[in-house]
Amino acid sequence: MQTKRQIQQLLASAGVRPNKRLGQHFLIDINLMRLLVDSANISDNDIVLEVGCGTGSLTEALAQHAGKVIAVELDRTLAKIAKEKLAKAENVELINTDILENKNTISYTVTNALILARKKYPGRILLVANLPYNIASPLMGNLVTGPITAEAMYVTVQQEVANRITAVSGSKNYGTLSIFLGATGDVKRIRVLKPTVFWPQPQVDSAMVSFVHNRAKSDRIADMGFFSETVNLFMGHRRKTLLACSKLAGGRLAAIKNWPEIFEQCSIDPKQRPEQLAPEGYIAIANICFSDRAIG
Repeated sequence: MQTKRQIQQLLASAGVRPNKRLGQHFLIDINLMRLLVDSANISDNDIVLEVGCGTGSLTEALAQHAGKVIAVELDRTLAKIAKEKLAKAENVELINTDILENKNTISYTVTNALILARKKYPGRILLVANLPYNIASPLMGNLVTGPITAEAMYVTVQQEVANRITAVSGSKNYGTLSIFLGATGDVKRIRVLKPTVFWPQPQVDSAMVSFVHNRAKSDRIADMGFFSETVNLFMGHRRKTLLACSKLAGGRLAAIKNWPEIFEQCSIDPKQRPEQLAPEGYIAIANICFSDRAIG
């Protein structure tokens, strides 16, 4: 792991400074990096995905525990620095790319790397990272809905994102990410992080959070695609009532005509707003929509 001075020297030698547009804020508190790694309880059969690896500071620690580390860095200069620093770590694959092809799709290059790694390492796929602020929400959402899913995530994120991750129905921070994570696993705020533990310092607090997949929860979802469509339909019009939202259904949900009966069967008040409905309610609606009784 690298100190603030070491990171500064590496960037200065390359003639670059942190890129604010890319959300580059380097975690410089080594004790907090150790906490993040220790919280993940990584084994030598696990595959760790690190996004925004920067100069490879956290990557060095991850490589000591994991069977395979797939480190992703968008910035070409930082990726070159990290590759040089990690040259002796044979279990690290560094990919210089954007982790997201688009908002709803993880990079094909990264996806293929994870698939190949899975053939050799039978453990968990973990996301362990100091995440760039601008990609945290879509990345975590994609790693829940698939097709490649993470068994657990241990990340530092902006406090605003942490609030969405841990939000419950009816609260102002409740959104699609809250629903996807709450429906498929258990979330926990590990530690609030002050700006001083990063370089350069962000203008807001951050937080270290965890998500652990809960099979008993996720197995309740009959079809993840239908579940995603259902959540996106209603939360896309969160200020309307559930019944009003149902009239705007598109895609596969457009074929469903018996929305009042579905709400009644789920014991859900159709006059509720989407932000008031807990993840279990969305699962119930999606499962009925997916069944032959609704679409047959």
